[in-house]
Amino acid sequence: MIQTGTNKISKQIKALKEKKYRDETELFISEGLRFVNEIPKDYKIEYYVFSESFCKENSTDKYEKTALSYVFSDKTFKDFSDTNSPQGIIAVCRKKNFDIKELLKSSKNGLFVIAEELNDPGNLGTIIRTADACGADGVFLSKGSVDLYNSKVLRSTMGSVFHVPVITDIDIDECINLFKQNSITLYAAHLKGEKTPYEFNLNLPTAFVIGNEARGLSEKTAEKCDILIKIPMPGRAESLNASVAAAVLMYEVVRQRL
Repeated sequence: MIQTGTNKISKQIKALKEKKYRDETELFISEGLRFVNEIPKDYKIEYYVFSESFCKENSTDKYEKTALSYVFSDKTFKDFSDTNSPQGIIAVCRKKNFDIKELLKSSKNGLFVIAEELNDPGNLGTIIRTADACGADGVFLSKGSVDLYNSKVLRSTMGSVFHVPVITDIDIDECINLFKQNSITLYAAHLKGEKTPYEFNLNLPTAFVIGNEARGLSEKTAEKCDILIKIPMPGRAESLNASVAAAVLMYEVVRQRL
């Protein structure tokens, strides 16, 4: 058991809480039993970290067969954790990168979400989780969006980050052009939309473009989309939360394709 928090592994785990270091190393932290157990076999796990209490109460054999494992005292492990009541298990994983062109070509009847400068970790995590539930083929994040590997984002996905391809730091103009080249209709969620999603045939390849929580879509991006759509709001609210809007739109696709 490693008792001190000053060794190389301890330092790296603490450093991985910072986006800069995650970007430099291409690594990120998965924490919690359920989350770690969601990691697919095609993800590279650099190593596992357990607390002493976790090892006393659980078998770690299946983890140790797939990657190096380290055991820390409960006190040191708590310093690593981003939760008030850590479960005692962490996996340090290598990021998985996806090729946009291959992803679009391989999706015969695709469903995608493109987010422009989405800033709230909970919103992004919820969109990814909903995309997973709806069988979406990918989520695209523009430059200026919250970091995918932010611990709050990852927790909000409830493991769905491992099930749906997520492509980050895209140039949104280039991304939209690629979608058009692949004959995927781009629907912009916009208050100026004159038609609802219920008026379109969403059995065809579809992408929904969602804007920033406070500002919505930029005019430049909205103009590049094929169709502006609105979600009916007979009440007094002026707009919907970004993740709620994305969910309403994705589930209309599910409804039409059932």
